Amino acid sequence: MTFDVTLLLAAFAGGLFGAAIGTLPAFIFTGFTVIAGVAVAAAGGGDDILTKVAFGPVFGPHIAFGGGAAATAYAYGKGLLPSGRDVTPALAGLNRPDVLLVGGLFGAGAYLFEAALGAAGLRGWTDSIALTVVVSAIVARLAFGSAGLFGATGDGGSRFQPTADESWVPWQQTGAQLLTIGLGAGLLSAWMALELGADRGGAVLGFGIAAATLIFAQIGAQVPVTHHIALPAAAAALASGNLYVGAAGGIAGAAFGELWSRVFLLHGDTHIDPPAAAIATMIAVISVAAAFL
Repeated sequence: MTFDVTLLLAAFAGGLFGAAIGTLPAFIFTGFTVIAGVAVAAAGGGDDILTKVAFGPVFGPHIAFGGGAAATAYAYGKGLLPSGRDVTPALAGLNRPDVLLVGGLFGAGAYLFEAALGAAGLRGWTDSIALTVVVSAIVARLAFGSAGLFGATGDGGSRFQPTADESWVPWQQTGAQLLTIGLGAGLLSAWMALELGADRGGAVLGFGIAAATLIFAQIGAQVPVTHHIALPAAAAALASGNLYVGAAGGIAGAAFGELWSRVFLLHGDTHIDPPAAAIATMIAVISVAAAFL
């Protein structure tokens, strides 16, 4: 995405809207629009839905999700929410225009930052949208949180041993469960990527389906979080042409998600997204491997 004043204004609106409907609901819409965009692309209709809606200023995760997460952190810092980590509330319900405007400002800032990454030639070396989500969340934590960048463990607690009170997705954090979910979601996404190909949306279909399934998490169901598994799996499969390499990429994405949750999220007071950090890490690894191996 290159710089354009109209896109900057649209990104401001996208961040504001993401905050208004809620951080996680905005990302769920990312998933639905990815699925729609892949269907259009696979039918020969081009990629405008993907580039301009799903990953653009409307529901681009760095804009809508990132704006919502920043607005949530701001509202928490103002004492309007009990948690800065809970990404489910629709912030329009607070009846505070300042909260929504923070979402808009972070949406616009995310657009500028991602465009700068593109201008610097870094889009090909990592997932610039995922990296922008992480950077935006770090800025929001430092600006509005009180626990510091990495947070603080409880008395006698361990950063890398989640407790009942400090956990991300409890039903997929143990080794065997993490491996199983990573394998299943990774294989499925890798297969779809190889069957469709990158030009027909195969690189992002698994990601879109995974994001859309979080509608069940929004209503309290204990579904797995798998978009950080699906996207690296598809990328690894397309880079190698190999289903098994794709599955390995999915498993690695699952492991990185859990790692980053323990570094940034579990002990903090605002949301720094483990899947976004895992995607940025894995796409960087895959890009380097594809370039040099």
